[in-house]
Amino acid sequence: MVQAIPDGYTSVTPYIVCSDVAKAIEFYQRAFGAEELARMPGPDGKGVMHAEIQIGNGRIMMSEENPNWKIKSPTTLGGTPVSIQLYVEDCDRAFKRAVDAGATATMPPSDRFWGDRYSTLVDPFGHQWGIATHIQDLTPEQMQQGAQEFFKSMPGCG
Repeated sequence: MVQAIPDGYTSVTPYIVCSDVAKAIEFYQRAFGAEELARMPGPDGKGVMHAEIQIGNGRIMMSEENPNWKIKSPTTLGGTPVSIQLYVEDCDRAFKRAVDAGATATMPPSDRFWGDRYSTLVDPFGHQWGIATHIQDLTPEQMQQGAQEFFKSMPGCG
């Protein structure tokens, strides 16, 4: 019997658009230890119409931008409103690996009020990543108290 959700997939799978999928896959392999699972060439064998990678236990689908199909990458759009969250065993090490591979650091690792050691970066293809290691289980009340203390220290928030 065919499964509604194929083995290896979850109910939600990010599908990202890159200006050069082949280079993006190479970057994700260096930066995050990604494993390439599939790659389909575009029309006339040019570019990549569809690819899939596995990072940890999560999959990401990807394709190259195509103006004919109105599919644009973050670099063409000038940014993205979406961030991909990546949980890892060691936030600091994963952050350094990604930056060493060519990502741009936007927030270095630090302990955050919601119980994660957390950092952010932008990959060379314009995608934002949050890299985290969960370090403390907190109640909603503890997180709210931590948020209030954090915002007191932020200009214009306290």
